[in-house]
Amino acid sequence: MSGIVNKNPVVVVVGSEEERKRVVVEQKEKEGSLMAPLPVSGNSIHRSGSRPQLDVSGSLIKLIYFSRHEDKPAEDKRKRSLKQRFGITNGNRRSYPILGGRLHFVKFETAKINECLDFIKSKQLHLGGINPLRWPSDTVPDENVVVKATGGGAYKFTDLFKERLGVSLDKEDEMDCLVAGANFLLKAIRHEAFTHMEGQKEFVQIDQNDLFPYLLVNIGSGVSIIKVDGDGKFQRVSGTNVGGGTYWGLGKLLTKCKSFDELLELSQRGDNSTIDMLVGDIYGGMDYSKIGLSASTIASSFGKTISENKEVEDYRPEDISLSLLRMISYNIGQIAYLNALRFGLKRIFFGGFFIRGHAYTMDTISFAIDFWSKGAAKAMFLRHEGFLGALGAFMSYEKHGLDDLMVHQLVERFPMGAPYVGGKVHGPPLGDLNEKISWMEKFVQKGTEITAPVPMTSPGTTGLGGFEVPLSRGNTLRSDASNLNVGVLHLVPTLEVFPLLADPKTYEPNTIDLSEQGELEYWFTVLSEHLSDLVDKAVASEGGTEDAKRRGDAFARAFSAHLARLMEEPAAYGKLGLANLLELREECLREFHFTDAYRSIKQRENEASLAVLPDLLLELDSMSEEKRLFTLIEGVLAANIFDWGSRACVELYHKGTIIEIYRMSRKKMQRPWRVDDFDMLKERMLGSGTKKLPPHKRALLFVDNSGADVVLGMLPLARELLRRGTEVVLVANSLPALNDVTAMELPDIVAEAAKAYILSKNFRLTFIMLSCDIIRRAAEAGGLLVDAMINIQDGSKEESPSVPPLMVVENGCGSPCIDLRQVSSELAAAAKDADLIILEGMGRAIHTNFNARFKCDALKLAMVKNQRLAEKLLSGNIYDCVCRFEPVD
Repeated sequence: MSGIVNKNPVVVVVGSEEERKRVVVEQKEKEGSLMAPLPVSGNSIHRSGSRPQLDVSGSLIKLIYFSRHEDKPAEDKRKRSLKQRFGITNGNRRSYPILGGRLHFVKFETAKINECLDFIKSKQLHLGGINPLRWPSDTVPDENVVVKATGGGAYKFTDLFKERLGVSLDKEDEMDCLVAGANFLLKAIRHEAFTHMEGQKEFVQIDQNDLFPYLLVNIGSGVSIIKVDGDGKFQRVSGTNVGGGTYWGLGKLLTKCKSFDELLELSQRGDNSTIDMLVGDIYGGMDYSKIGLSASTIASSFGKTISENKEVEDYRPEDISLSLLRMISYNIGQIAYLNALRFGLKRIFFGGFFIRGHAYTMDTISFAIDFWSKGAAKAMFLRHEGFLGALGAFMSYEKHGLDDLMVHQLVERFPMGAPYVGGKVHGPPLGDLNEKISWMEKFVQKGTEITAPVPMTSPGTTGLGGFEVPLSRGNTLRSDASNLNVGVLHLVPTLEVFPLLADPKTYEPNTIDLSEQGELEYWFTVLSEHLSDLVDKAVASEGGTEDAKRRGDAFARAFSAHLARLMEEPAAYGKLGLANLLELREECLREFHFTDAYRSIKQRENEASLAVLPDLLLELDSMSEEKRLFTLIEGVLAANIFDWGSRACVELYHKGTIIEIYRMSRKKMQRPWRVDDFDMLKERMLGSGTKKLPPHKRALLFVDNSGADVVLGMLPLARELLRRGTEVVLVANSLPALNDVTAMELPDIVAEAAKAYILSKNFRLTFIMLSCDIIRRAAEAGGLLVDAMINIQDGSKEESPSVPPLMVVENGCGSPCIDLRQVSSELAAAAKDADLIILEGMGRAIHTNFNARFKCDALKLAMVKNQRLAEKLLSGNIYDCVCRFEPVD
């Protein structure tokens, strides 16, 4: 594997010592050959501005490179005020800066290593990702530039790297990199490890504080078994010479296969019972139940051939391949378990080229561990297992802040072109936006159906050929059934765990379980049916230009391809929940440069809602305290009907204006609601009899949609809390998603609301109480309003009593849902003194966090705008309402 750091570009090549020796001999025999006969781990490249690592094996090149974020967010008054109030330090608690950026994973075929070198040169990774606008294309690096390397590639490709890139290779220790890479993955990626039994994957959450010790079984040509006790603390405790090389070597002799992958493909169609002697063959088809052996247990691999008068040609190559695969996998599993037993370890992780995302291989190893441990231990595999050495090389460089990176600071995205792990290459990486669009249009012209989000080279073609068509799932495993996609890791130093979660370790954001096939198909259908309307809105948001139409078409095909891939393999991108699907859609929109598809709709709805806000506030002020609280909660629920992510709600928009729909929705608000804790909420807010509780100190209001939802629903509720002496923090999206309001938009909405109420004060003096300008004064205290506007519009500011501040923070995400394990540092800081959380809307209170528990009072408010969800979750109907109050114990 390879990596390049700061001023010294570094390439790290990962490969076994056995491979190194073989390559030296092979280099003498085949000068100039680029193909190695064994698929061992190979090379890595790494650099700091854009830190790449390259893993060059006999069949695959796996490149990792790091790209920094160059843009810095603007420091507006709101952010400065929050920093001062909450003491926010941008999440940097180190004496050195942590790098914000993206870690990219790319694959090439080793036979086409020149394509990989071209890719490195085009992005100037060997120069540290220098801006090509500042440097000519023929820039030559300093003669002393050194690229660290480990394994066979350090010998095989030294001259090629020097000739093409002008860099020298300097060998790094392979095992150090391997262990460091595994430690990084297991600590930094939430759903990295998984089990694989009978074709079923189950992701395992690893507590990074309880990771060590564990056993790492690296299966290459041979097998190394490593006991890992901590970062930099490990020892090779065992191994065997029977490994991937044994399988390929014997398979090549017995089946005449030309490649490792061809041999694996044969095993899919094999029947090992024609070659292996089973327990049933010995006991007349019966189990040997006394010692726990079923009739199908292998008693002797290849044992049946002893008594048969046949030559090797008389046996099917498929049967031979499967028998070999099971023989070697079972033995590796047994040896691994015996070593785990020897050291008292329960965690056993398997990696190396032999695994290659191959379902049968993982199943046989898992079966062996389960059998010998009597179910006490589980074999675990890694999604990024092919990249261990490269990641380890990346971690070996001087302080970059990644050595103690936390899991909540990594966000994985899946752009078009994200590679599969395992043995197959699905085409060259996609570059800029135009390349992605052009690539997709080629398939449209050919009439090729796009059924997976990963490009591949079709047989008999060169370059970009077409999408791989997934095979039907059925009961039979196939070689690529377990191939998982590897996305781009976004390193976001400012993300933190929401501090008010009752138990972050057991917190699961998703309410909907998509592991059920019927549930998965339903939500895929919902998203597919909504796609055309979303594309129309996205194109319109960009002025309906030809470029926008072209990008819109490409987005639709790309997202459909993602859905097809996930329908084929739901675990392809890690553990899948409904929130992940909704976020994937938004990320796909952004990938095709649609930054805010509902921009104009949000502006129109905000203006219409702000126009009637003064009348609503006057109406509220004329009510008793108890009636006003009820009307406010009722208003939040009624206004939550404005959701462009719901097809049922979209259809309502064609039947009336925003205000008409809002009034219709309020008329339907009849208690009891489907979940109705209002009386409990009223008792906490207003007290009971003579018993009154003090008001909450600070409330976090997680807002949902623009327009009536926030203006006529959440703002009046926020105003009531402010009236009672509670600080209010409005929590909104960092990035647009559907018609959800963003933290960037909220200050303008609040400012307009304040101006609207000033007008109402001027023209309806008889109805105005002293506290009527609460929003204005609270917004000023919270740093949301410009001083000039306040001074011009209100000369009586000095006479107004003080009110708590109204603040706005961003939540750190750009999705209709929210995962509270990854929130912005400013939200985490605001939460530390909060004693009330209000989650509003389907995405944040139903799709996610419906079952979440907190360390303070929590109120969940939402209108359910999906019939299936209403039935499944609440045994109710569409437009049923949820008012769920959960006081802290």
